[in-house]
Amino acid sequence: MLTLAEIADEPLVLTRHLALRAVAGVVFRPLAHADTERLARFLGGLSPESRRLSTFDGYDVVAARELCDAIARYDKLRLVLEEVPSSRIVGLLEVGLALTPSDIARYREAGIELSELTDCRFGPTLADDYQGQGVGTLILPLVADVARRLGRTRIILWGGVLADNARAIRHYEKNGFRRVGSFAGVDGSLSLDMMLDLRRIP
Repeated sequence: MLTLAEIADEPLVLTRHLALRAVAGVVFRPLAHADTERLARFLGGLSPESRRLSTFDGYDVVAARELCDAIARYDKLRLVLEEVPSSRIVGLLEVGLALTPSDIARYREAGIELSELTDCRFGPTLADDYQGQGVGTLILPLVADVARRLGRTRIILWGGVLADNARAIRHYEKNGFRRVGSFAGVDGSLSLDMMLDLRRIP
C-alpha cells in the first residue's frame, strides 16, 4: 500500500499519459512543489461557474502556494492534469484520506458506515475548455487505481455534487457511482451524496 510520503518522493509511481483527440496528450501526475505558478494560472482562469462547483478556498497564487506547500503534510493527495507540450495545468484532482464528521453522519443516516481505513473523498476540477470533452471518464479509472493503491475500497464525492448539476450526476452514474442521499449546503443549495464501490468494478 502506498503512502503520501512515498508518492511525494517518487511521483512517477502514479504518473500516466492520456491520449486526447484535441491535444497532443495530457499527463496525469501528482502535484509538485514546482507547480505553484502554473497552478495559480489554472485556478485564476476558472470561470465563476467552475468556482461554484469546486472545493478550493482561493483562486490566486496564495491558494496555489498553500496547495503545493501541503504536499505529503496532511491527509490529501492532489493530482494534476498537465497538457502536452504546453505544460499547462488543465485539471486538479483531490483525493482526501480523512472523512469529516458531517460525511460520516450523513452516510450513517443512509445506512452506510464510512471508515477512514477503507473510504476516501474525491473532488475533481477541470479547466473550462476541458469540461464536457470526456476527460472525466478517462481519468476515473486512474483515480480508482490510485484509491486502491492507497488501500481504499470506496470513493465518495467531496462535498457531494450539486443537485442542479445534471451533467455531473449523469457522468458519475455512468461511471458506477450510486446516489446515497441528499443534503442542504451552508448556502441552502441541495447536493447529492454519491459513492463508488471499487469492489464492484474491474
